[in-house]
Amino acid sequence: MDFGTGTGDKHAVTTRNEPAQNSAAGRSAMENRPEKRGLAPGLPGACPPFSVPGGKASPLDGDLLASCVHCGFCLEVCPTYKLTGDENNSPRGRLRLWREEAEGRLPYDPWTDFYTSECVGCLACESACPANVPYGQIFETVQHEHVVAKRSRPPYLLRMAAMLAARPNLFSWVMLPARLLRQAGLLPHRFLFAGRPAAIQSTAAYSQQLMEQHRPTGPRVALLTGCLMESLFREINFATVRVLIENNVQVTVPRDQGCCGAFQEHTGMNGVPVLQEQNRRAFQSLDVDAVVSNSSGCGLALGKAMQGTLPVRDVLDFLGELGPVKRPIQPSAARVYVDLPCHLIHGQKVAGIPANVMDATGYTWELAPMARDCCGSGGVYNIQKPENAREILARKSEFLDSAAGEPLILATSNHVCMMQWNSARSGGLVKRPFTVRHIIQLLDPGPELTPAPRTSNTSRK
Repeated sequence: MDFGTGTGDKHAVTTRNEPAQNSAAGRSAMENRPEKRGLAPGLPGACPPFSVPGGKASPLDGDLLASCVHCGFCLEVCPTYKLTGDENNSPRGRLRLWREEAEGRLPYDPWTDFYTSECVGCLACESACPANVPYGQIFETVQHEHVVAKRSRPPYLLRMAAMLAARPNLFSWVMLPARLLRQAGLLPHRFLFAGRPAAIQSTAAYSQQLMEQHRPTGPRVALLTGCLMESLFREINFATVRVLIENNVQVTVPRDQGCCGAFQEHTGMNGVPVLQEQNRRAFQSLDVDAVVSNSSGCGLALGKAMQGTLPVRDVLDFLGELGPVKRPIQPSAARVYVDLPCHLIHGQKVAGIPANVMDATGYTWELAPMARDCCGSGGVYNIQKPENAREILARKSEFLDSAAGEPLILATSNHVCMMQWNSARSGGLVKRPFTVRHIIQLLDPGPELTPAPRTSNTSRK
């Protein structure tokens, strides 16, 4: 077909190959296609008619949808295209489906809904795109439109999780048993890794305590604690506070901050503008140099909310500019493999983890093979599309069985990616023992921290 003119069959992008039959994800995709579920594409009644409440037109701009030049560079980096070989299951394929729907040349049907739901949302296509198509912005809008029009509906448990995420205090109390289980090393779910999160004390209270004890004088930052990070993986927030204060950084943790909205964006649910406004009120009045985040997905979402006010920085990128305090040299046999979160390098457009940060851990380290490729977590993609997510991870994680190093550490900078990587261990994809760590934990001086001499990183005038 002719990609340039937009003519051709009703789905606009031909299937180059059928989904790979030797792939579990490919077989799953075949079994879940609309016609396999008794829904013939385009037939009356196959899908509820699309509409936006109030009769409003779609917020998608026609020029935005038409900005794709169909070069195909995105195919090489798209995890679902690599799994299935189906061009409809690629960024340029989805863009054409969405464009033809918006222009009225394609009926609303389950095929488009299916291919939309297959997208991981990793944004690797944005880094590969020479035309700078804002695929992530378009994808989030389409997802939200599909939910509003009841073309798709997040599962009940995800809707409940979104409700809790918007109420951080309640979420924290609900997750107390999970924090206690993690402390005890009892891990009932494949995504849960062992840790020592504080049962009761919040990151805000802990930060205030350490600030009063050590009184750093350097740059001032506000820390985004996150909803899931604070409620379940709080020890990573505590480690972040310690590392910043050790490096003479003044830390404040506003207690009225809320969920960044990433969870709602991943699922297409309502509530993002309300959460963004809450965080603007919580952060923009603070006398700080930046807001820092230890979760790449949360940092990306908050950056959208704070655009034009305060800069939102990845905490490791921020520390890289300061030159972090170095930890003692670790045993030479130990090896750290670094995986780069998609929403850090493709979303926030950060080049990677600064080398001086990794050197400061004291470990021998290197980038993991396929470090710039998606691990399959995709926010909640590994919950909604577990077979796809598992196969994406299988390809990335297979190197660990033969990798050099003992002990073996897989380090990254996003807690959701950590959960996905842990499932490679708990789910049997990797047979060899390894641990998953946040890079900030490798820099952590521990509770006995002693701030560095205050010869640099002095306070602003």
